[in-house]
Amino acid sequence: MDKKMKSEDQNTIRINKYLSSAGVCSRRDADRLTEAGRVTVNGKKIGTGERIPVDAVICLDGKPVEKEEREVLLLFYKPRGIVCSTKKQRRETTVTEYIDYPTRIYPVGRLDKDSEGLLLMTNQGELVNRIMRAGNYHEKEYQVTVDHEVTDEFVRHMQTGVPILGTVTRPCIVRKTGRNSFTIVLTQGLNRQIRRMCEYHGYHVRTLKRVRIMNLTLDGLKCGAYREIRRDEWSELKELIRNSSSETITETGGHHGNSRSNPNERTGSEAERGGKGILSGRQRDHEQQGVRRAVQRTGADRKNNRNRSC
Repeated sequence: MDKKMKSEDQNTIRINKYLSSAGVCSRRDADRLTEAGRVTVNGKKIGTGERIPVDAVICLDGKPVEKEEREVLLLFYKPRGIVCSTKKQRRETTVTEYIDYPTRIYPVGRLDKDSEGLLLMTNQGELVNRIMRAGNYHEKEYQVTVDHEVTDEFVRHMQTGVPILGTVTRPCIVRKTGRNSFTIVLTQGLNRQIRRMCEYHGYHVRTLKRVRIMNLTLDGLKCGAYREIRRDEWSELKELIRNSSSETITETGGHHGNSRSNPNERTGSEAERGGKGILSGRQRDHEQQGVRRAVQRTGADRKNNRNRSC
């Protein structure tokens, strides 16, 4: 019986994992696609979470899904005003429109419209889950300026946990860098977390920039530019996520986390939380190799898309 089940598992794959590995989207977004009835297997609609034959014909909105051959991971310096989405929202410019990369890619996690800084773009669904899954405790570092003087009391309260969104934020590292500025290292990513934490203490965020995700930094990247991950960075990243879970979850628990009665607003591919990384994230003086500018547009699109403040 066990051998039969093992054989069946080798010959089938969950539909969300298939779409994720094909570079279509993350597993969580794949679940939304199947729930909406937009995915068919051999001509028939498929339910969320169902297993499919590995040789099945998969279609999204009637178009065959083909796996991407080349794995892509880009480091992108997102300007303020760009939306972290693959779908057009009103008249806003999405990150995929801005980069205009020849291969289908999507963001790893989120960085809100009013924020700038490091955003990873990939076609590897498994990678998205391993980096962003709630519970892996991977680090993200930010530089923040606020409208009041940063006091020792403010730093202490930010570090020990702030009650927002029906939970208490995890302990984090906060360092004052100027009269009105500080750096903060998070291992979670609640919706607009830093802004909400500051607002709780009567501060308003003026600028927010993400400078590091695990071992990957903004060093050498100009605002609006992107580059492919270097071989040495990729080797180190793979080691850091080697024991990280890639399973999509909808809620977490534990001290300074979310309880079942207070689920996180954003989980799975949308949660910016994860495992142990490096704490320093110091800026280097060298320029990185292979840096590219985002593709220039023409006419009105070029004028509108490039008029972004960094």
